[in-house]
Amino acid sequence: MRVALLQALGEAPRPAELPEPQAAEGLSIVEVRAAALNPIDLRIASGGWYGKTPPTPYVPGSEGVGVLPDGRRVRFAAPGNQGAFAERCAIDPDLAVELPDGLDDALAACLGIAGLAAWLSLQWRARVQPGESVLVLGASGPVGLIAVQAAKLMGAGRVVAAARSANGLELAASLGADATVDIAGTEDLAGAFREAAGGGVDVTIDPLWGAPAAAAAAAASKGGRLVQLGESAGSEATLTSASVRGNMLSILGYSNFDVPQEELADAYRQLAAHAVAGRLKVEYDSYPLERVEEAWERQRQGAHRKLVLTP
Repeated sequence: MRVALLQALGEAPRPAELPEPQAAEGLSIVEVRAAALNPIDLRIASGGWYGKTPPTPYVPGSEGVGVLPDGRRVRFAAPGNQGAFAERCAIDPDLAVELPDGLDDALAACLGIAGLAAWLSLQWRARVQPGESVLVLGASGPVGLIAVQAAKLMGAGRVVAAARSANGLELAASLGADATVDIAGTEDLAGAFREAAGGGVDVTIDPLWGAPAAAAAAAASKGGRLVQLGESAGSEATLTSASVRGNMLSILGYSNFDVPQEELADAYRQLAAHAVAGRLKVEYDSYPLERVEEAWERQRQGAHRKLVLTP
């Protein structure tokens, strides 16, 4: 069986041959059709993710789309040591979500980790209300671009996309953002956020932290919520007491790993339904398994599109 095998921490996985996986009790063998490459896959492979890196060598790949022995096409989460970057892998079928007809395999894979983080940050954690203003930091990346669309689908009154990439901001605007803010080229970020939102920001989706998060906190409306789900701009942020206390700001941490399974499954079904109906788009590039090193390096350098491996 062809797989992408990571031999040592810090390296890229390479194509290799392994014996067929065995289905232990409670598991099923899924025929993998597409597997999304995510930043967390690189983080785990570096040994820097909460000590949860499997012993090497191992097959990376946190999620994928495939077909179960009973013919069902599903989105699945993969176990840590025998991941989705393979022709087949063993999964818990009870945690898989059946896919609707008309949803492309690669697009279905893109809606997993990135889509769930965007959707549930807004719906489950921030509980965004119709008419509220939403600021999406890091809006040029997959999570941010999905969050822009999700906020509009949830009835947000005004959606502001903020990022460093001019091309990414242009794409965010084409996907429904009402205003954009160039993080790199704006001196008074808090003021720019308030102006773009038409007043205080009700909800901020923040995969950046650092200085952009501090500016978003200062731009918050009374009772605003900032959902924190990443640290691409730094692991520390200096927030003033006035921005938190004066705005009665709620800072809400978010991780897919801490969401109940039924919430994850329901959110994924909503994402899939919107994608099939054409209301939700994700730009992605597909790579055959043989080019896993190329895809891995592109992700390491900061891909602004979803990358998908097709065994």
